[in-house]
Amino acid sequence: MAHTIVGLEITEEGVRAAEVSTGRTPALIASGSVPLPPGAAKDSEIFDADAVALALRQLWSRAGIRGHRVVLGLGSRRILVREHTAPAMRPDLLRQALPYQVQDLLPVPLDQAVLDFYPASQEGDQVSGLLVAAVAETVEQLIAAVSKAKLTVDVVDLAPFGLARAVARVCPPQEAVAAFHLGDHTSYVVVVEAGIPRFVRIIPVDIVTGAVRARELAAFAEIADEAPAPVEEVLETVPPSEAAPARRLRSAARVARPIGMTESAVVDLAGRLRSTLAFYADRSGGQPIRRVLISGAGAAAPGVAQALAESLPVPVDHLDVTALVTGKKLPAGEDALNLVATVGLAMGEAR
Repeated sequence: MAHTIVGLEITEEGVRAAEVSTGRTPALIASGSVPLPPGAAKDSEIFDADAVALALRQLWSRAGIRGHRVVLGLGSRRILVREHTAPAMRPDLLRQALPYQVQDLLPVPLDQAVLDFYPASQEGDQVSGLLVAAVAETVEQLIAAVSKAKLTVDVVDLAPFGLARAVARVCPPQEAVAAFHLGDHTSYVVVVEAGIPRFVRIIPVDIVTGAVRARELAAFAEIADEAPAPVEEVLETVPPSEAAPARRLRSAARVARPIGMTESAVVDLAGRLRSTLAFYADRSGGQPIRRVLISGAGAAAPGVAQALAESLPVPVDHLDVTALVTGKKLPAGEDALNLVATVGLAMGEAR
Protein backbone atom coordinates (compact mmCIF):
# COMPACT_ATOMS: atom_id res chain seq x y z
CA MET A 1 0.00 0.00 0.00
CA ALA A 2 1.32 3.46 -0.89
CA HIS A 3 2.38 5.76 1.91
CA THR A 4 -0.34 8.21 2.88
CA ILE A 5 -0.64 11.43 4.88
CA VAL A 6 -3.79 12.49 6.72
CA GLY A 7 -4.71 16.16 7.01
CA LEU A 8 -7.06 17.01 9.88
CA GLU A 9 -8.98 20.15 10.86
CA ILE A 10 -11.22 20.76 13.89
CA THR A 11 -13.71 23.62 13.69
CA GLU A 12 -16.76 24.76 15.63
CA GLU A 13 -19.11 22.88 13.32
CA GLY A 14 -17.22 19.62 12.98
CA VAL A 15 -14.09 17.61 12.27
CA ARG A 16 -12.86 16.87 8.75
CA ALA A 17 -9.98 14.82 7.40
CA ALA A 18 -8.43 13.81 4.10
CA GLU A 19 -6.05 10.89 3.53
CA VAL A 20 -3.81 11.50 0.52
CA SER A 21 -1.23 9.23 -1.08
CA THR A 22 2.23 10.69 -1.57
CA GLY A 23 3.95 10.89 -4.91
CA ARG A 24 4.04 12.99 -8.05
CA THR A 25 0.31 12.53 -8.65
CA PRO A 26 -1.37 12.44 -5.24
CA ALA A 27 -4.65 10.56 -4.91
CA LEU A 28 -7.40 11.08 -2.37
CA ILE A 29 -7.73 7.74 -0.61
CA ALA A 30 -10.47 8.69 1.85
CA SER A 31 -12.10 11.83 3.21
CA GLY A 32 -15.07 12.99 5.19
CA SER A 33 -16.48 15.11 7.97
CA VAL A 34 -18.54 14.60 11.13
CA PRO A 35 -20.46 17.37 12.93
CA LEU A 36 -19.68 18.30 16.52
CA PRO A 37 -22.28 18.98 19.20
CA PRO A 38 -22.75 22.66 20.10
CA GLY A 39 -20.02 23.96 22.41
CA ALA A 40 -17.55 21.11 21.84
CA ALA A 41 -15.05 23.28 19.95
CA LYS A 42 -14.71 26.79 18.60
CA ASP A 43 -12.12 28.44 16.42
CA SER A 44 -9.57 25.60 16.80
CA GLU A 45 -10.10 25.52 20.57
CA ILE A 46 -11.37 22.46 22.44
CA PHE A 47 -14.04 22.68 25.14
CA ASP A 48 -15.22 19.04 25.21
CA ALA A 49 -12.33 16.70 24.41
CA ASP A 50 -14.48 13.58 24.79
CA ALA A 51 -17.01 14.81 22.21
CA VAL A 52 -14.23 15.70 19.78
CA ALA A 53 -12.55 12.31 20.27
CA LEU A 54 -15.85 10.52 19.65
CA ALA A 55 -16.43 12.51 16.45
CA LEU A 56 -12.91 11.66 15.27
CA ARG A 57 -13.46 7.95 15.87
CA GLN A 58 -16.74 8.16 13.96
CA LEU A 59 -15.02 10.01 11.11
CA TRP A 60 -12.26 7.43 10.78
CA SER A 61 -14.79 4.59 10.81
CA ARG A 62 -17.31 6.12 8.38
CA ALA A 63 -14.76 7.48 5.90
CA GLY A 64 -12.54 4.41 5.97
CA ILE A 65 -9.40 6.36 6.84
CA ARG A 66 -6.55 3.97 7.65
CA GLY A 67 -3.72 6.28 8.64
CA HIS A 68 -3.45 7.15 12.32
CA ARG A 69 -0.74 9.79 12.09
CA VAL A 70 -2.03 13.24 11.15
CA VAL A 71 -1.03 16.74 10.13
CA LEU A 72 -3.22 18.97 12.32
CA GLY A 73 -4.20 22.30 10.80
CA LEU A 74 -4.84 25.41 12.91
CA GLY A 75 -7.05 28.22 11.67
CA SER A 76 -7.83 30.25 14.77
CA ARG A 77 -8.28 34.02 14.86
CA ARG A 78 -6.16 33.93 18.05
CA ILE A 79 -3.12 32.96 15.99
CA LEU A 80 -0.81 35.85 15.15
CA VAL A 81 0.49 35.83 11.56
CA ARG A 82 2.51 38.81 10.43
CA GLU A 83 5.41 39.73 8.20
CA HIS A 84 8.80 39.57 9.92
CA THR A 85 12.40 40.21 8.90
CA ALA A 86 15.34 38.64 10.72
CA PRO A 87 19.11 38.26 10.24
CA ALA A 88 19.87 35.43 7.84
CA MET A 89 21.24 32.36 9.62
CA ARG A 90 20.93 28.61 9.64
CA PRO A 91 17.31 27.46 10.22
CA ASP A 92 18.16 25.83 13.55
CA LEU A 93 19.92 28.96 14.82
CA LEU A 94 17.09 31.18 13.60
CA ARG A 95 14.61 29.01 15.46
CA GLN A 96 16.61 29.44 18.65
CA ALA A 97 16.94 33.22 18.21
CA LEU A 98 13.33 33.83 17.17
CA PRO A 99 11.82 34.05 20.69
CA TYR A 100 14.18 36.84 21.67
CA GLN A 101 13.57 38.75 18.43
CA VAL A 102 9.76 38.76 18.61
CA GLN A 103 8.85 38.69 22.30
CA ASP A 104 7.61 42.30 22.20
CA LEU A 105 5.22 41.44 19.34
CA LEU A 106 3.42 38.58 21.05
CA PRO A 107 -0.10 38.84 22.50
CA VAL A 108 0.82 36.44 25.33
CA PRO A 109 3.97 35.95 27.45
CA LEU A 110 6.80 34.20 25.64
CA ASP A 111 6.57 31.06 27.79
CA GLN A 112 2.89 30.67 26.78
CA ALA A 113 3.48 30.88 23.02
CA VAL A 114 4.41 28.46 20.25
CA LEU A 115 6.45 30.15 17.51
CA ASP A 116 7.29 29.37 13.92
CA PHE A 117 8.81 31.28 11.03
CA TYR A 118 8.15 30.66 7.34
CA PRO A 119 11.04 32.16 5.32
CA ALA A 120 9.90 33.61 2.00
CA SER A 121 12.85 35.56 0.56
CA GLN A 122 16.37 36.74 1.36
CA GLU A 123 18.03 40.02 0.49
CA GLY A 124 21.64 40.43 1.57
CA ASP A 125 21.98 39.36 5.20
CA GLN A 126 18.23 39.67 5.93
CA VAL A 127 15.56 37.02 5.51
CA SER A 128 11.88 37.95 5.28
CA GLY A 129 8.87 35.75 5.85
CA LEU A 130 5.85 35.10 8.03
CA LEU A 131 5.97 34.88 11.81
CA VAL A 132 3.37 32.55 13.32
CA ALA A 133 2.57 32.62 17.03
CA ALA A 134 -0.07 30.46 18.72
CA VAL A 135 -1.13 30.02 22.35
CA ALA A 136 0.65 26.91 23.65
CA GLU A 137 -2.28 25.81 25.80
CA THR A 138 -4.63 25.83 22.80
CA VAL A 139 -2.26 23.67 20.77
CA GLU A 140 -1.75 21.27 23.67
CA GLN A 141 -5.52 20.88 24.14
CA LEU A 142 -5.99 20.11 20.47
CA ILE A 143 -3.25 17.48 20.49
CA ALA A 144 -4.68 15.93 23.67
CA ALA A 145 -8.17 15.68 22.14
CA VAL A 146 -6.77 14.03 19.00
CA SER A 147 -4.77 11.60 21.15
CA LYS A 148 -7.98 10.55 22.93
CA ALA A 149 -9.12 9.18 19.56
CA LYS A 150 -5.97 7.03 19.36
CA LEU A 151 -4.45 9.26 16.70
CA THR A 152 -0.94 10.76 16.68
CA VAL A 153 -0.20 14.34 15.64
CA ASP A 154 3.02 14.29 13.65
CA VAL A 155 2.91 17.94 12.57
CA VAL A 156 0.95 21.00 13.67
CA ASP A 157 0.63 23.33 10.70
CA LEU A 158 -1.19 26.55 9.91
CA ALA A 159 -4.32 25.77 7.86
CA PRO A 160 -3.69 28.79 5.56
CA PHE A 161 -0.33 27.21 4.66
CA GLY A 162 -2.25 24.11 3.57
CA LEU A 163 -4.36 26.35 1.35
CA ALA A 164 -1.20 27.99 -0.04
CA ARG A 165 0.21 24.57 -0.86
CA ALA A 166 -2.97 23.69 -2.73
CA VAL A 167 -2.86 26.96 -4.70
CA ALA A 168 0.78 26.44 -5.62
CA ARG A 169 -0.15 23.10 -7.14
CA VAL A 170 -2.71 24.52 -9.58
CA CYS A 171 -1.32 27.98 -10.45
CA PRO A 172 1.65 28.97 -12.62
CA PRO A 173 4.66 29.90 -10.43
CA GLN A 174 4.99 33.34 -12.02
CA GLU A 175 1.42 34.28 -11.08
CA ALA A 176 0.45 36.09 -7.88
CA VAL A 177 -2.83 34.65 -6.59
CA ALA A 178 -5.03 35.43 -3.60
CA ALA A 179 -6.89 32.48 -2.11
CA PHE A 180 -9.85 32.74 0.26
CA HIS A 181 -11.01 29.91 2.49
CA LEU A 182 -14.54 30.89 3.47
CA GLY A 183 -15.45 28.91 6.57
CA ASP A 184 -18.51 28.69 8.79
CA HIS A 185 -17.23 31.19 11.36
CA THR A 186 -13.58 31.83 10.46
CA SER A 187 -12.17 32.66 7.03
CA TYR A 188 -8.63 33.32 5.90
CA VAL A 189 -6.84 35.02 3.07
CA VAL A 190 -3.52 33.84 1.62
CA VAL A 191 -1.51 35.57 -1.09
CA VAL A 192 0.79 33.17 -2.93
CA GLU A 193 3.67 34.26 -5.16
CA ALA A 194 6.00 31.77 -6.83
CA GLY A 195 4.37 29.03 -4.78
CA ILE A 196 5.23 30.76 -1.48
CA PRO A 197 2.74 32.30 0.98
CA ARG A 198 3.61 35.99 1.28
CA PHE A 199 0.64 37.20 3.28
CA VAL A 200 -1.93 35.63 5.61
CA ARG A 201 -4.92 37.12 7.40
CA ILE A 202 -7.41 35.20 9.54
CA ILE A 203 -10.83 36.88 9.66
CA PRO A 204 -13.73 36.15 12.04
CA VAL A 205 -16.94 36.20 10.01
CA ASP A 206 -20.13 34.11 10.15
CA ILE A 207 -21.33 32.53 6.90
CA VAL A 208 -24.52 30.49 6.63
CA THR A 209 -23.10 27.25 5.23
CA GLY A 210 -24.78 23.88 4.98
CA ALA A 211 -23.30 22.86 8.34
CA VAL A 212 -24.64 26.01 10.00
CA ARG A 213 -28.09 25.46 8.52
CA ALA A 214 -28.08 21.83 9.71
CA ARG A 215 -27.20 22.91 13.24
CA GLU A 216 -29.92 25.58 13.23
CA LEU A 217 -32.49 23.06 11.98
CA ALA A 218 -31.54 20.69 14.80
CA ALA A 219 -31.89 23.52 17.33
CA PHE A 220 -35.33 24.46 16.01
CA ALA A 221 -36.41 20.82 16.10
CA GLU A 222 -35.27 20.58 19.72
CA ILE A 223 -37.26 23.70 20.63
CA ALA A 224 -40.33 22.24 18.93
CA ASP A 225 -39.94 18.94 20.81
CA GLU A 226 -39.55 20.66 24.17
CA ALA A 227 -42.29 23.25 23.67
CA PRO A 228 -45.68 22.42 25.26
CA ALA A 229 -48.08 21.11 22.66
CA PRO A 230 -51.19 23.31 22.66
CA VAL A 231 -50.62 27.01 23.16
CA GLU A 232 -53.86 27.12 25.14
CA GLU A 233 -52.38 24.87 27.85
CA VAL A 234 -49.36 27.16 28.07
CA LEU A 235 -51.55 30.23 28.49
CA GLU A 236 -53.46 28.61 31.35
CA THR A 237 -50.29 28.13 33.38
CA VAL A 238 -48.49 31.46 32.87
CA PRO A 239 -49.38 34.97 34.02
CA PRO A 240 -51.10 37.19 31.43
CA SER A 241 -47.89 39.24 31.10
CA GLU A 242 -46.05 36.13 29.85
CA ALA A 243 -48.76 34.80 27.56
CA ALA A 244 -47.57 36.66 24.47
CA PRO A 245 -43.91 35.48 24.77
CA ALA A 246 -45.17 31.90 25.23
CA ARG A 247 -47.32 32.18 22.12
CA ARG A 248 -44.38 33.55 20.12
CA LEU A 249 -42.10 30.71 21.28
CA ARG A 250 -44.57 28.07 20.17
CA SER A 251 -45.15 29.83 16.87
CA ALA A 252 -41.41 30.10 16.26
CA ALA A 253 -40.93 26.42 17.04
CA ARG A 254 -43.56 25.52 14.44
CA VAL A 255 -42.65 27.74 11.53
CA ALA A 256 -39.12 29.14 12.00
CA ARG A 257 -36.46 27.87 9.62
CA PRO A 258 -32.82 28.84 9.17
CA ILE A 259 -32.35 31.41 6.45
CA GLY A 260 -29.38 32.29 4.31
CA MET A 261 -27.19 35.33 4.70
CA THR A 262 -28.84 38.69 4.30
CA GLU A 263 -27.79 40.87 1.41
CA SER A 264 -26.07 43.28 3.80
CA ALA A 265 -24.09 40.41 5.38
CA VAL A 266 -22.89 39.24 1.96
CA VAL A 267 -21.90 42.79 1.01
CA ASP A 268 -20.05 43.19 4.32
CA LEU A 269 -18.14 39.93 3.73
CA ALA A 270 -17.12 41.02 0.24
CA GLY A 271 -16.08 44.43 1.57
CA ARG A 272 -13.88 42.95 4.29
CA LEU A 273 -12.12 40.66 1.83
CA ARG A 274 -11.66 43.51 -0.67
CA SER A 275 -10.18 45.70 2.09
CA THR A 276 -7.79 42.90 3.09
CA LEU A 277 -6.44 42.67 -0.46
CA ALA A 278 -6.18 46.46 -0.66
CA PHE A 279 -4.16 46.44 2.57
CA TYR A 280 -1.81 43.87 1.09
CA ALA A 281 -1.45 45.80 -2.17
CA ASP A 282 -0.60 49.03 -0.34
CA ARG A 283 2.18 47.38 1.65
CA SER A 284 3.49 44.91 -0.88
CA GLY A 285 6.30 45.49 -3.29
CA GLY A 286 5.56 42.26 -5.09
CA GLN A 287 3.50 41.37 -8.14
CA PRO A 288 -0.07 42.59 -8.46
CA ILE A 289 -2.69 39.94 -7.76
CA ARG A 290 -4.00 38.48 -11.02
CA ARG A 291 -6.90 36.40 -9.74
CA VAL A 292 -8.73 35.16 -6.67
CA LEU A 293 -9.53 31.52 -5.86
CA ILE A 294 -12.27 30.77 -3.35
CA SER A 295 -12.76 27.57 -1.37
CA GLY A 296 -14.42 26.50 1.85
CA ALA A 297 -18.11 25.76 2.35
CA GLY A 298 -18.85 29.50 2.42
CA ALA A 299 -17.83 29.74 -1.23
CA ALA A 300 -21.04 27.84 -2.06
CA ALA A 301 -23.29 30.09 0.05
CA PRO A 302 -25.88 31.88 -2.12
CA GLY A 303 -24.72 35.26 -3.35
CA VAL A 304 -21.17 35.08 -1.96
CA ALA A 305 -19.27 34.24 -5.16
CA GLN A 306 -21.29 36.77 -7.16
CA ALA A 307 -20.67 39.51 -4.59
CA LEU A 308 -16.93 38.85 -4.66
CA ALA A 309 -16.85 38.83 -8.46
CA GLU A 310 -18.63 42.19 -8.52
CA SER A 311 -16.49 43.65 -5.75
CA LEU A 312 -12.99 42.63 -6.84
CA PRO A 313 -11.12 43.95 -9.90
CA VAL A 314 -9.72 40.52 -10.85
CA PRO A 315 -11.33 37.21 -11.92
CA VAL A 316 -12.81 35.07 -9.13
CA ASP A 317 -12.90 31.28 -9.52
CA HIS A 318 -13.80 28.35 -7.27
CA LEU A 319 -11.10 25.89 -6.20
CA ASP A 320 -12.08 22.42 -5.02
CA VAL A 321 -10.24 19.14 -4.42
CA THR A 322 -10.91 17.80 -7.91
CA ALA A 323 -8.22 20.19 -9.18
CA LEU A 324 -5.69 18.86 -6.66
CA VAL A 325 -5.97 15.09 -6.51
CA THR A 326 -7.21 12.07 -8.37
CA GLY A 327 -9.43 9.42 -6.82
CA LYS A 328 -12.29 7.02 -7.37
CA LYS A 329 -14.67 8.76 -4.97
CA LEU A 330 -13.94 12.47 -4.97
CA PRO A 331 -16.28 14.60 -2.84
CA ALA A 332 -18.65 17.10 -4.41
CA GLY A 333 -20.42 20.30 -3.42
CA GLU A 334 -19.50 21.92 -0.13
CA ASP A 335 -17.29 18.96 0.86
CA ALA A 336 -15.13 19.40 -2.24
CA LEU A 337 -14.66 23.09 -1.40
CA ASN A 338 -14.22 22.56 2.34
CA LEU A 339 -11.44 19.97 1.99
CA VAL A 340 -9.06 22.07 -0.13
CA ALA A 341 -6.93 23.29 2.79
CA THR A 342 -7.24 19.89 4.49
CA VAL A 343 -5.83 18.18 1.40
CA GLY A 344 -3.14 20.87 1.24
CA LEU A 345 -2.11 20.00 4.80
CA ALA A 346 -1.78 16.38 3.75
CA MET A 347 0.41 17.18 0.76
CA GLY A 348 3.55 17.27 2.82
CA GLU A 349 5.27 19.48 5.30
CA ALA A 350 5.67 23.13 4.39
CA ARG A 351 9.45 22.87 4.24
